[in-house]
Amino acid sequence: MNSYIEPLNEIYCKNANTDNAFWEKKYMRNQFEFFGIRTPIRAEFNKTFFKQYKLPVQNEIKNIVYELWNLPQREFQYFALDLLFKSEKIWDKNFIEIFENIIVQKSWWDTVDYIAARLIGDYFLKYPENILKYTEKWMNSQNIWLQRSALLFQLKYKKNTNFDLLTQYIIKLKESNEFFIQKAIGWILREYSKVEPEKVWRFASTVKLKPLSEREAKRIIQKKFPAIAIES
Repeated sequence: MNSYIEPLNEIYCKNANTDNAFWEKKYMRNQFEFFGIRTPIRAEFNKTFFKQYKLPVQNEIKNIVYELWNLPQREFQYFALDLLFKSEKIWDKNFIEIFENIIVQKSWWDTVDYIAARLIGDYFLKYPENILKYTEKWMNSQNIWLQRSALLFQLKYKKNTNFDLLTQYIIKLKESNEFFIQKAIGWILREYSKVEPEKVWRFASTVKLKPLSEREAKRIIQKKFPAIAIES
């Protein structure tokens, strides 16, 4: 085990809770093992850990992240995401390869959504010239988690959302029967509807989306901007 990870492993092992671990594993459909450390407690452990051990240097982060990703307990993957987020100032262009790799390994919404909205979203703000290169590749892949990431990386962009690009990707995936794709379409449109409700309503009403996607896209508009729905 990497020397940076050893003290973290000791902390997690010492504070493991088998009852919590059982229910957390069940909630994640028995896909992952858990220490059973609740999120607020784990956040405090991680905060103390980073304060004591600092961040590794840039050229060590990749190997540490991959080792964390290969460990069985899901808390190690969550720590890897914290580590990547905290090291944002030293990201170079090659960090997108780390994000891409961990999306397709041990894939589930709990890690993929954080990677897409927090890590990749920030990365593309830093290196916008890489947006099309990677998102088009992900869209053309057969991997639903890469496709979901291509939809969700703009989740926190608000007025800076490239709506033309987003709708282009939505149209390409709108016939998908995958729940996580339909949900992502509805989620990103719902989020953007907080900024441009008329634009989202018009799009969701004219492009034939799956019922789940359309329902999610229009939910906030119907609640907060009923006049838009009535007028249309």
